[in-house]
Amino acid sequence: MVLFRNALAALMLVLAATGAQAQSAAQLGSDYVRLDPPRAVATGDKIEVIEFFYYGCPVCYELEPKLSRWYFNGPGSVELRRVPVLSSDNWDNFAKLFYTLDAMGQLGRLHWPVYDNFHFRGMKLNDEQVAADWVAHNGLDRKKFIDIYGSPQIRAKLAAARVTMQGYGITGVPSIVVDGKFLTSARMTGSTDRLIQVVQQLVELARRERGK
Repeated sequence: MVLFRNALAALMLVLAATGAQAQSAAQLGSDYVRLDPPRAVATGDKIEVIEFFYYGCPVCYELEPKLSRWYFNGPGSVELRRVPVLSSDNWDNFAKLFYTLDAMGQLGRLHWPVYDNFHFRGMKLNDEQVAADWVAHNGLDRKKFIDIYGSPQIRAKLAAARVTMQGYGITGVPSIVVDGKFLTSARMTGSTDRLIQVVQQLVELARRERGK
């Protein structure tokens, strides 16, 4: 009887583990969709992961440290790209800030502080003058920042971001496209933790489909 109970308990553990594993698998149509046709990637042999985000989005703010941790702790065969979403003219200034920091070589240092100062400290960094004062406080040349911020170079970046958004059919943030084939989002997965899990699974699926 004891042996039977032990065997039954072991079987129940296996079934529970199998059920949990199946439940955690990314589901086509609910956790993600497959893009048809797939889009070309710009990362060569690396798996491309594009995050469509908006600095003013609280869910993007929640996702950012998790996505960065996942990326930096992950394999070198993945390349993360970020594209600021432009829903209306009110969103343009955050996109300008993103691309200006990138042009000045400061995105790696100040990307997270933009989120944190806007959401946690209440700084209106989508206002050009506030942003200029803030970057100057962080050691950047204020005039150079303003010149780049309003330049044709940055306007071209915004136009390209709009084209990229439309090409992937992005309607909300945060959304993530994996290897030009799979689209997922926090809305689809239900949470940022689940979104990271789904992205990881889609990267693995993309790798298998590449034959790697």
